[in-house]
Amino acid sequence: MASAATVLSAPAPASGMPGARRPGTPRRHWDQRGWIFVAPFLLVFALAFIAPIVYSIQLSLFREQLFFGGTAFVGLDNYAVVFGDAKFWEAFGRVLRFLAVQVPIMLLLALLAALAIDSARLHAAGMFRIVIFLPYAVPGVVATLMWGFMYGDLFGLAADLNKLFGTEVIQPLSDSWMLTSIANIVTWEYIGYNMLIFYSALRVVPHERYEAAAIDGAGQFRIIHSIKLPALRGALVIATIFSIIGSFQLFNEPNLLRPLAPNVITSHYTPNVYAYNLSFEGQQYNYSATVAIVMGVLTAVIAYLVQLRGARREA
Repeated sequence: MASAATVLSAPAPASGMPGARRPGTPRRHWDQRGWIFVAPFLLVFALAFIAPIVYSIQLSLFREQLFFGGTAFVGLDNYAVVFGDAKFWEAFGRVLRFLAVQVPIMLLLALLAALAIDSARLHAAGMFRIVIFLPYAVPGVVATLMWGFMYGDLFGLAADLNKLFGTEVIQPLSDSWMLTSIANIVTWEYIGYNMLIFYSALRVVPHERYEAAAIDGAGQFRIIHSIKLPALRGALVIATIFSIIGSFQLFNEPNLLRPLAPNVITSHYTPNVYAYNLSFEGQQYNYSATVAIVMGVLTAVIAYLVQLRGARREA
């Protein structure tokens, strides 16, 4: 009886203790309404993003048997072949050179355009902004075909200039100029997009900073160095990451220019072109999936390192 009395007279847990509930507080129930709202997105995300990645990983673990037919599980053997594939590393080195030269030039031109528009000293700034951004509205296929026509050695602008000056120096589709020609197309397409990112970042800078700098007697170059460029660090990191990803995904331009210069643009000119030709021309679906996965991982790692470096500078 004493033990029962002790239990009955034991004090209730304090309201601050874990598991305690204040009198009158309703019990929390799991609300499913939020999941109902996001369910359509999750379904599309799973079908359009997760499922292809899982299927590609599954393909990369198998290899087609030529003599026995069907496919056999080979584990990571396909990845070992990719890391020893000279064609893959040649294509990867080519896009690295493309990235190292084209991305800084494009971002610098976009930065100068954004600073010029934001300076309020440029006449018809709105028209200038539209003109720079307009190439981004042109589909990439159309832009590549248009520039490919101008690059033609037997027709187009390059041929007309060679005929006018009586020379054959202008050869945009030659082996030594092809990567530069592709870089020109990509720069023309995306300089307006990056300019808009930089210009949007500049527009959120408080106007009081400019007024304080003007009172202190700071000139335009001092304002750019001390106010505008620090405000653009985050936008520069974002634009750089997007440009790196786009450079490693280079496909449309070389693939569309290939019929004009088949001896220059090979079937492994870029990693994406290599994976495409392996799959649709060579019917090597398993190895093509492996190349795509390796390239995706390398791109993610490099973009992440750039993001970390940009975050440290901002800190």
